Amino acid sequence: MDHPSPFAGALRRPLPVALADILRSRFGDRFSVAQAVRDHHGRDESPFPVTPPDAVVFAHSTEEVVEIVRACRAHGVPIIPFGVGSSLEGHLLALHGGVTIDLSQMNRVLAIHAEDLSVTVQAGVTRKQLNDELKSTGLFFPIDPGADASLGGMTATRASGTNAVRYGTMKENVLGLTVVTPDGKVVRTASRARKSSAGYDLTRLFVGSEGTLGVVTEVSVRVYPVPEAMSAAVVNFATLDDAVRAVIQTIQLGVPVARCEFLCEHTIRAINAHSHTTLRESPTLFFEFHGTEAGVREQAETVQEIMREHGGEDFEWATRPEDRTRLWNARHNAYFACLQTRAGGRAISTDTCVPISRLADSISGARAILDKASFPSMLLGHVGDGNFHALLLIDPNDPVEVEEAERMNDQIVRLALSMDGTCTGEHGVGLHKMGFLVEEAGDDAIELMRRIKHAIDPDNIMNPGKIFAF
Repeated sequence: MDHPSPFAGALRRPLPVALADILRSRFGDRFSVAQAVRDHHGRDESPFPVTPPDAVVFAHSTEEVVEIVRACRAHGVPIIPFGVGSSLEGHLLALHGGVTIDLSQMNRVLAIHAEDLSVTVQAGVTRKQLNDELKSTGLFFPIDPGADASLGGMTATRASGTNAVRYGTMKENVLGLTVVTPDGKVVRTASRARKSSAGYDLTRLFVGSEGTLGVVTEVSVRVYPVPEAMSAAVVNFATLDDAVRAVIQTIQLGVPVARCEFLCEHTIRAINAHSHTTLRESPTLFFEFHGTEAGVREQAETVQEIMREHGGEDFEWATRPEDRTRLWNARHNAYFACLQTRAGGRAISTDTCVPISRLADSISGARAILDKASFPSMLLGHVGDGNFHALLLIDPNDPVEVEEAERMNDQIVRLALSMDGTCTGEHGVGLHKMGFLVEEAGDDAIELMRRIKHAIDPDNIMNPGKIFAF
């Protein structure tokens, strides 16, 4: 199936003067139509061109978001929620113009309920900010997508990350939300109770909705006690297949690893150049273990034995906090390290996820596809839960390379779908994966999604043009 351009048919109308006057009068210098501000809010980490909104408003509270939404609805103007702009799939691009609501200044931690292991924050709080606030409590928030994303954005895209193999994704860790709906009403989707059987699960409806159903303004999440002991390790392999099969056996035996990351030799080479590390340039696994001293030791010994059975070499430990931090900072910077290997390049990235039993076939198949590429490519990812990334580093101004990369991206995704996998394990659909969602979910499921969207947002003002065609 050929996927049409998400920009095809996008209609932009000028921002109504009356709406601009209302927002400027109400928000003063927190309302902006400056080109630089608009361009900043019309780009993300996707390969798509800058597509700015007509105006940007910086909100400070749920009540202010209500005002903005009601004003925009009255004039039929699109609304795009914005966190920090770290999206990889074009979620933030203003295809139809409109007003971007920047939530980054809604950055207060509203309540820490240490006894209940939960926290409530405004949507603009970032994961690093939250963990800094939690340091004195002995708790931490584990969802770690790499970028210092906002919790509102992480909720909207159902984010994941390096810790998901043990702690789950945003889907498992969001307890409740405050959402401003397209008609300007405030909905609180759940109480702080750890579970509920009361009515439809509205929380899960908005988690992963990518700003198409409402504006998330507050998030209540689970937090966890900081483990008594933590240890990290690096192990090298001769082949990609050996490394992945070692991961599969580790997961199938039920070893409760906290993190399990795969990096190909090209990624390691980029990390060494960027982070001034001296890691061996071969297929590599990064592990982290959480628990008691005895539990961490037992996990590590079990994993080490499994690695040896699959040809793992040079098992190196990082037990000091500074060594673990250096290791994981290098991993989190891998995306930007890879980008820097090609001056002026942009990355087209995949984030397919497959059942753990098919992981080796999926990654090996992706490598075989990428071996034919005329541009640099890398493989890395959170293989402990069957999720990995292919980075295709292209010259965005070379249409031949763009076409080649998109063709390879299609092949990698369809390979995952043929294995009962998904086109996106953590980035979300946005613009880039709309066609794949149709193939994955089927026409009837997409129609049901459209009916939900139409019921909540009949005028299609909430982040229009994302996830599926309305």
